[in-house]
Amino acid sequence: MIGRLRGLLVWKQPPYLLIDAHGVGYELEASLTTFQTLPETGAEVTLLTHLTVREDAHTLYGFANPAERSLFRHLIRVTGIGPRLALLILSGMSVELFSRCIRDGDSASLTRLPGVGKKTAERLIIEMRDRIGELDLRSATVRLPEGQMAPPAIHPVDDAISALVALGYKLPDASRMVQSLDTDGLTSEVIIRQALQATVRR
Repeated sequence: MIGRLRGLLVWKQPPYLLIDAHGVGYELEASLTTFQTLPETGAEVTLLTHLTVREDAHTLYGFANPAERSLFRHLIRVTGIGPRLALLILSGMSVELFSRCIRDGDSASLTRLPGVGKKTAERLIIEMRDRIGELDLRSATVRLPEGQMAPPAIHPVDDAISALVALGYKLPDASRMVQSLDTDGLTSEVIIRQALQATVRR
């Protein structure tokens, strides 16, 4: 099991990124919460990881902190929740907010996440209620790196829309989500995060 990875960040486009560790390029998938913590490409980055092994693929997932990885591992043990849906949940909600929804039985907020219907939300509440206390929320704080306010990518809005489509949204919905925001001066990662947060608040 690969538990941690440190190397140069070669490329990033949510939810995918590439890290060069001693000449070996590792492809990972990560939540938008983790993407917020990433430095600019060419800088060194360290992520906690989780490896899933299937007959047709070995997929490596990256996490900014132990709480996020722990929640991911609990989520994929829930009936009907696979790694991709777990990443969507982590992208749309902080660990703290998800924990609060589970404790309060707030299925309405959970169903605003992409891919989470009423039955899935109820299943999450039932199966996660006893596990949520195992998360160390002290490690869930997202610390933005220096340079987070650096100039955005060439086409941050287009990048954000493409990433939302990759996360499971239809193109018209992704476009509306992004166009409803004030995106001036924002990176694509921040635009995506704000679009998802706005969806959850509705």
